[in-house]
Amino acid sequence: MKKKYLKTNKGYTIIETMIAISLFLVVVMVGMGALLSANLVHQKSESMRDAVDSLSFILEDVSRNLRTGYHYHCVDDGNFKASALIISRSCESGGGGIAFEYQDGSPGDDNDQWAYKIESPDGIEPFNIYKSIDSGQTWVQLNPPEVTIDPSSLFEVIGAEPPDEDGGGNHEQPFVTIRLIGKITFKNVETPFSLQTSVSQRIIDI
Repeated sequence: MKKKYLKTNKGYTIIETMIAISLFLVVVMVGMGALLSANLVHQKSESMRDAVDSLSFILEDVSRNLRTGYHYHCVDDGNFKASALIISRSCESGGGGIAFEYQDGSPGDDNDQWAYKIESPDGIEPFNIYKSIDSGQTWVQLNPPEVTIDPSSLFEVIGAEPPDEDGGGNHEQPFVTIRLIGKITFKNVETPFSLQTSVSQRIIDI
């Protein structure tokens, strides 16, 4: 007598299915974590690039206008009165602001001096860099909110005073060193920066 064997189709057991699903979820979670991390790094890079571009624009704006301007006045005493800004003044130890006659300005007009200053609205950090085109009557903030300027940033000015009529006095070409120090903040992560550039007045005064 022949024995009959029944053929049965074996499927996955519940345990095998659970193990497969668990492994799949682990792979998905690891992949999602890597994707989110890469996205965060990309966002940070974009924000850092935007902030650095803003700083480059600020330095370029200050440098270009100073280079074509004249009658530099270093402000190291906080005095931005129009009557003071028209007087050429050096400060080798640096100051928190600088004013000058714009290239298209009128030397006889006391209210058309351009100026830059590093200041805090309330006297405490954060500090910002501001620009004025009307002898300090109105100011516009140049740096974006995520960029804060350190109070140690400054403008160093040498050779601003013109030579004496008898040939004595200052014989240096006006020269400005701009130093910007601060930090860029993105999602509570702070990245410090330190930038410096130097500018010489284009108009010869020696």
